Amino acid sequence: MSKILSILKPAPYIEEIQDKEEVSSLYHYWRLRILYSMFVGYALYYFTRKSFTFAMPGLIAELGFEKSQLGLLASIFSITYGISKFASGILSDQSNPRYFMAIGLILTGLLNVAFGFSSSLFFFSLFWGLNGWFQGFGWPACARFLTHWYSHSERGSWWSSWNVSHNVGAFIIPWIAGACLHYFGWRYAMYVPGFICILGGFFLINRLRDTPQSLGLPAIEKFRNDYGGHKTDDEEKILTTREILVDYIFKNKYLWMLGFAYFFVYIVRTGVNDWTALFLRDTKGYTIIGANGCASMFEVGGFFGSLAAGWGSDRLFNAKRGPINVLFSLAATLAIIAFWYVPEGYPIIDSAAVFLIGFAVFGPQMMIGIAAAELSHKNAASTSTGFVGTFAYLGAAVAGYPLGKVADDWGWNGVFYFMAICCLISVILLLPMWGVTEKKSAKKDKTQLAT
Repeated sequence: MSKILSILKPAPYIEEIQDKEEVSSLYHYWRLRILYSMFVGYALYYFTRKSFTFAMPGLIAELGFEKSQLGLLASIFSITYGISKFASGILSDQSNPRYFMAIGLILTGLLNVAFGFSSSLFFFSLFWGLNGWFQGFGWPACARFLTHWYSHSERGSWWSSWNVSHNVGAFIIPWIAGACLHYFGWRYAMYVPGFICILGGFFLINRLRDTPQSLGLPAIEKFRNDYGGHKTDDEEKILTTREILVDYIFKNKYLWMLGFAYFFVYIVRTGVNDWTALFLRDTKGYTIIGANGCASMFEVGGFFGSLAAGWGSDRLFNAKRGPINVLFSLAATLAIIAFWYVPEGYPIIDSAAVFLIGFAVFGPQMMIGIAAAELSHKNAASTSTGFVGTFAYLGAAVAGYPLGKVADDWGWNGVFYFMAICCLISVILLLPMWGVTEKKSAKKDKTQLAT
């Protein structure tokens, strides 16, 4: 145990390299390597997060589960994942994200395999709940990488380039899980993604590194002369757990506002992601492959929406995150309503509507996380994003059993009413954040920031 804990300690800083050309060359190399490694790793997290979603038809057919029972598993996952994002964020800010992210991915792979060997609701709940906990190791580690290796004025672009890993992973998994389900049964739809992620964890250990300073490089703010309103000595200060939680999290009004908005955004994001394939099969006669293929357009839309949101935030709104959050949330409301009214027999229009929902939803899905990291302390970035992420996955839990119950009792019309209202509430909650930026808030001291 002590050996494991020593591995998880942050990598120590080493003497800074003085040769500017060497520093520039190394920064160029490592920033690209960190980005593609995070990208692959987080895409693989989605293999073991969404495998169950696309194995659901097999569980219903073979084991006779109802929608509300499967929704219960989704809710358990969301609750444990949401709590883990906050707890893991605290740990990640004081850990080496290289090993933190990799260990989480390996354990989620093992739990997917264990799920595939099970048949009872009790063990499904146990393994899927534990999977949710270790899924929480991915996002905070990436938030730490993104705040230490990429500076404020460029972070929206880099963050969005990483963020589409969600969409790549979630786009690929329906095809892998769907093929396994079709040819071999639902258990292989859990086994195969699990084994892939176990191997992926060892890939991350090989590729990732901790902070620039652990490689002899200067802090990213110093390297790019881009302080985003912060002083270097303040941003490089090592914080205690109490300082992180009290000064930069619990007293930070912006994080609370973002968290409540995230709750409603994630009801919609998870509701569309988890229930679209089943909705299409129930109401429009889609095959398993056809429904999964249409549902995968949500991730294709999210891919382009994330890039548009990140690059647009940096270049059109001077690194302000608020305008993108509001505009994209409003667009999500309109896209949900459009999908609702597509009649049966128009698969291309169905796919286009799902694409537009994904495009719109992934704007605030990403930007709320960036805003949370930037409106706190650099060395509290994992905890800040984990804190608002807890709200997000409480919202995702509502998209599980409660939304499944709505589908059972009030039909699919009730589900769409519910999600459209959630979109509108998120718009209202995000409007006061329109003009808030990192630079503006950082002009105040940390006590003022937190009030």
